[in-house]
Amino acid sequence: MNLNKLAWRNIWRRKRRTLITAFSIGFGVMLAVTFTGSGDYTYTNMIDTGASMGMGHVTVEPVGYHLKPTLDKRLHGVEMLREKIVALEGVSDATVRITGQAMFASARKSVGGAFIAVDPAFESEENNLLIRSIVEGSVFSDRAGRGIVIGSRLAKKLQVKIGKKVVYTTTDAEGEIVSNIARVTGIFTTGENTIDGIMALLPIASVQKTLSYAPDEATVIAVVIKDQRHAEGMRDKVAALPEAEAADVLTWKESQPDLAAVIAFDKAGNYISQLLVGLLIAVGILNTMLMSVLERTREFGVMMAVGMSPKVLFKLVMVESFWLSIVGLILGIIITTPWYYFLYNYGIDFSGAFGTDFSYGGVLVDPVFKARLFKESMMAILGTLFMLALLAGLYPAWRAGRVPPVESLKTI
Repeated sequence: MNLNKLAWRNIWRRKRRTLITAFSIGFGVMLAVTFTGSGDYTYTNMIDTGASMGMGHVTVEPVGYHLKPTLDKRLHGVEMLREKIVALEGVSDATVRITGQAMFASARKSVGGAFIAVDPAFESEENNLLIRSIVEGSVFSDRAGRGIVIGSRLAKKLQVKIGKKVVYTTTDAEGEIVSNIARVTGIFTTGENTIDGIMALLPIASVQKTLSYAPDEATVIAVVIKDQRHAEGMRDKVAALPEAEAADVLTWKESQPDLAAVIAFDKAGNYISQLLVGLLIAVGILNTMLMSVLERTREFGVMMAVGMSPKVLFKLVMVESFWLSIVGLILGIIITTPWYYFLYNYGIDFSGAFGTDFSYGGVLVDPVFKARLFKESMMAILGTLFMLALLAGLYPAWRAGRVPPVESLKTI
């Protein structure tokens, strides 16, 4: 008889045991999809949010700026370089910015903080979290004007409202202390206290003039790409441009090391949890197959007595493990599909426990628990569980062909 047919019949001799084992595999698929899918969604969301906070998925900056971000370091020919970057396949946007530290002062108080100088023509809610979070007023429209958009906590510290004046003081390209006056046009609230308490947006042309920068000079080109998983490849493409020869090109992992560390730590915990789930499933399969082999010791003895080799018995039990794992994976797909659909489209809202927004590693995280599974993640889940199921069948298969036929026939 064909080994596949014989193995298929054998696994259904004990239907209840087979179904329990298959459902345990299916439950493992559901847990793995939940863990991995939530990780894929959360990490992507955190990375994209971090990218929109100023530095992008890929950052082009002056040499040494990352280690010592001073305003005397600057990029030249930024407009030409930006156009070259935007033309690359996979880039959704690239914006020229100036980032730096400043002292903000109102008529009543002075507060230390940081600024990002932007061109409003190229900034939008999609690529700039601060613009997306404006709750009062609006972003300035003139790149050479005197507008300023500040965080709600910074506005509270300075005791200013829309229309009020703010003086910002910093050091220019020559190391001299310079100041300029701006008028508040908008106030944003991201939900992250640190950002809301120190950050401000300024018009880039006005800041360039204040810092004694040329019109085509800036400190950062923030590159936003369509898929954050391709950040390393995009970094290499940008670094290969002749215009980027005298610049440092970094991925978000290098420009935001705190975020990268948080994600790496969380991923490690996620992998350990999934490994434990996989081991539990493998132990269940091992138990099922071993019980099946022990119950059929006399049967195996008869089969070897009539000429079947231990090698064929080994293959038979391994084929049984194969079909058991296939049934389990099919059940897993069936029971996981509606659960994944719910998590993908609706999710579980934890805003009641964490508020409308909460941060992790200094980056805002969506309080709605959702799942988004990449194709390679799905293939890794199915492949890993399948391999664990086969590995769990190795010992029972080896055991099946180890007992001598005569002793097997004596066993009742």
